[in-house]
Amino acid sequence: MQLVLFCGIQATGKTTFYQQQFLHSHVRLSLDLLRTRHREQRLLQACLETQMRCVVDNTNPTRAERASYLAPARAAGYELVGYFFQSIAAEALVRNQQRPVERQVPDPGIRATRNRLEIPSRAEGFDKLYFVRTLGKQEFAITDWQDEI
Repeated sequence: MQLVLFCGIQATGKTTFYQQQFLHSHVRLSLDLLRTRHREQRLLQACLETQMRCVVDNTNPTRAERASYLAPARAAGYELVGYFFQSIAAEALVRNQQRPVERQVPDPGIRATRNRLEIPSRAEGFDKLYFVRTLGKQEFAITDWQDEI
């Protein structure tokens, strides 16, 4: 049983990374898809109760937001794996403009998420934590987390 939690501002490649790495093995929990916290919490609970592997594909910028997934998953005996996506607002804004119009995030939304972003740490309860850098052309560099980042 594994819960994977993504952390990073919008337009940093989280959903593309999910599609490449986890599409065939993990259920995707995403507010973009589910639209409400209530639906998301119900799906999370169903995953925990049925011991399904899942990925939380949201920005999860703060420790408190991450804890709302990590604590129940830990209580259910899940391995907790985090992926922090390099979050450079200027680069995300450019990538956002390359999305189809209906999937674009307003620029102030990206900046606001960046301003709220708290860098994750192993102390939050992650069993494994990784740093992901977007290389372009839907390619990523993944490195083990260094708490000094």
